[in-house]
Amino acid sequence: MDPANPRAEALALGAGRIIAVGTAGDVLARRGAATKVVDAKGRMLLPGFFESHLHIGLGGAELDDLQLTHVEGMEGLREAFLGFAAASPDRALLMAQGAHYGFLREGEPARLQLDQIIADRPIAMTSHDHHTVWANTRALELAGILNGLETPPGHEVVMGEDGLATGELLEFEAFGPVVALGGLQRMNLGIATGGEPEGEVSQAERDADKACFERGLQHCARHGITSMVTMDGNRYTLECLAELRDEGRLLARVKVPFHFKPHMGHADLDRAEEMSRSFNDEWLSSGFVKMFMDGVMDSGTAYMLQPYPTFGHTSVPLFPPAVFNPLASEIDRRGLQIAVHAIGDGAVRTVIDGYETARVQNGKRDARHRIEHIELIDPEDAPRLAALGITASLQPSHPPGAMDFGLEPTLTNIGAARWKDAYRHRSLADLGVHIAYASDWPVTDVSVMRSLQAVLTRKAYSADCADERLSLEQSLFAYTAGGAWAAHADHICGRLMPGLAADLVLLNADLEAVEADQIGSVDVALTICGGRVTYAAPGEAI
Repeated sequence: MDPANPRAEALALGAGRIIAVGTAGDVLARRGAATKVVDAKGRMLLPGFFESHLHIGLGGAELDDLQLTHVEGMEGLREAFLGFAAASPDRALLMAQGAHYGFLREGEPARLQLDQIIADRPIAMTSHDHHTVWANTRALELAGILNGLETPPGHEVVMGEDGLATGELLEFEAFGPVVALGGLQRMNLGIATGGEPEGEVSQAERDADKACFERGLQHCARHGITSMVTMDGNRYTLECLAELRDEGRLLARVKVPFHFKPHMGHADLDRAEEMSRSFNDEWLSSGFVKMFMDGVMDSGTAYMLQPYPTFGHTSVPLFPPAVFNPLASEIDRRGLQIAVHAIGDGAVRTVIDGYETARVQNGKRDARHRIEHIELIDPEDAPRLAALGITASLQPSHPPGAMDFGLEPTLTNIGAARWKDAYRHRSLADLGVHIAYASDWPVTDVSVMRSLQAVLTRKAYSADCADERLSLEQSLFAYTAGGAWAAHADHICGRLMPGLAADLVLLNADLEAVEADQIGSVDVALTICGGRVTYAAPGEAI
């Protein structure tokens, strides 16, 4: 990923840094008596992957949940839950992940349908996009929300005609009480409320949370990831990660946001600045503010410029322009980066307008403000991304049909007339927009190889849709140097260049010699972060 030296035969590492990159002869001439030599045997060596958008603690916690990605139909759901319940007699909450929006029958409360599977224990399932949870009656009772819950705009405990919750819970503050039944209340705070744990957290509780982070880090190391931006967090997250670092258990470089929620005021940004001052090294950093501008397409909570053809409404922005524009200007004035979840074209435009306002108010600087997802964008807004230097943080695993997400109900909710404006990757890159790739794990599989296959094999939705596939080279750049640049970490990692961190991933094949539809099966052989082996495949000689 070094334009001055795009390909090499060998490199030398020392003291956690890259010392030399060049021919095998030049590099091997540097070895000493104690130097370890790894023969890659013609396989591909790359900078360690930079995962630009995931949820490391929640992902680690969910590894033990019931996984529904490949489960189909109510009977399949029943069998999966009953088997999980039998194998998990002591779990306080039987939580499933990866549910699709077509599992349950329309017109019948979700809780009653789930009661038909298990009624005497609390069960719940999270949608694949993590913006909706469906829970049975027992879970709603134990969470104290069967009779409803007052929530901020955009979050909703859906109520039935009988005055009781239907079991459908929209967005994080609505389903937070159910998630807490499983012991994840502290882990969920960063994304649900942006707050910190109340009261004193015992060391046993902290250790349990640290174990979730560590499981997530280990899982990511297996996939060649050496740096990441976790998109939920608070000071508690950074403190847990700092303890892991001090104990030698931090396996990647992690950037953690201050999560700004609609109920907050500008004075709360003091907390963001304090986090940035306290954590600002090559391994743990903050320096940015994360927000949600809208929800998701499948639940009709993504904010659109025109009404959905299915729901008949546009939804609403969580931060209207009168609130977001001065907020973006204030965050930018404080020298912090901004990252905003925006999926609908209305949300995307609102964020672009806010970033433009910040530039007018404060002047141009190397802000690298980001928009996360950009699933739908108005054609008039696309050129504005490049003009304003906005990073498009995109997920190649998210377009319906590309990987694990089905085509429906997303395509119907967007409407055929707008498919050409959806999931625009190549056309944004062609406009000069900076692209950073990520998975949004645990929303989708964190596997970089599977995402690369999704990029290269994605099909257009109709004849009037452009080919939105990036090349292998472009995609690898977006997963390495592109991600590092987007996170203001390009002076640390993202390229194989002397002086940068010894963050590497060795694949068990040469991707340029692998058919596009087989790339997902390529395994990581070796992951090295800061010169330390964080993952080695079984039998790999190191």
